[in-house]
Amino acid sequence: MRTLNLTPLERCFEEHRDLYGLLQELDPQRRRRLLGSSDHDVYGEDAQMMEGMSMPAILEGKVALVTGVSRDGQIGQAVAEKLAESGAALAICARTQNNVEARAEELRQAGARVLAIAATLTDEAKVRQLIERALSEYRRIDILVNLAGGLTRYKLAVEHSLDDWTQELNNNLLSAFLTSRAVFPHMQESGGGAIINFARAGLPQANMVAYNCAKAGIEALTRTLALEGRDSGIRVNAVAPGLVDTASNIAAMKPKDLKRWAKREDVAATVLFLASQAGAGITGQVIAVTGAGL
Repeated sequence: MRTLNLTPLERCFEEHRDLYGLLQELDPQRRRRLLGSSDHDVYGEDAQMMEGMSMPAILEGKVALVTGVSRDGQIGQAVAEKLAESGAALAICARTQNNVEARAEELRQAGARVLAIAATLTDEAKVRQLIERALSEYRRIDILVNLAGGLTRYKLAVEHSLDDWTQELNNNLLSAFLTSRAVFPHMQESGGGAIINFARAGLPQANMVAYNCAKAGIEALTRTLALEGRDSGIRVNAVAPGLVDTASNIAAMKPKDLKRWAKREDVAATVLFLASQAGAGITGQVIAVTGAGL
């Protein structure tokens, strides 16, 4: 690193490369709003220098395991892309081999290193095999993103069968527990890591009792693991999206506009923040990403 003849901005950049990397992820309009003016108005020629500088890959050397990377146009795809763009090597998984391979090929074409694994995350033995394959490929797992799950039962509580209840809790809560439990000892041995779970924003809604309870369980799991991992350098947080502009949501709800919906890219940027050194002071928290939906 250069130490002589640095401008104030260059010195700040060298000292806070992670934060500047996140800043560069913002589009110019949002960055100007954050800075309170145009980049040039605030920094003059130094701002032009910053725009031309190559921003660091803030996850360079890190390995991220992301579950639920399956269909095109979904959050899992956006999260995997964001982590790969930031330098992480990836292991991605989904239940369907064709889907996870399709997403992996997209990432490889963009220059990412990706291991694609089909796995049923409600099966304890399959989860162990998933972790073993990732460790065999990369020797470490620094980041775990528990994205697998989703709402599949929409009916009154009294109409939920025991199978409905079990399937929804298993897909959303048991899967995150089994994967986190399997990764935890390896993160402890390597000196720490980051686990990001997925909850839901807002209060419980009618007609989704099992899903509501599963996501409440995710918040409890997040807090518990954060407490148990803090002395080992393991940070555990949850992202809680509101309505997100996924392909499946748009197809199902057919909104007139998406102005109040959260964007997949915003959810992915939040995951990146929590996974990176910029989020080092945050653990045991649930971060809502609701767009303008509040």
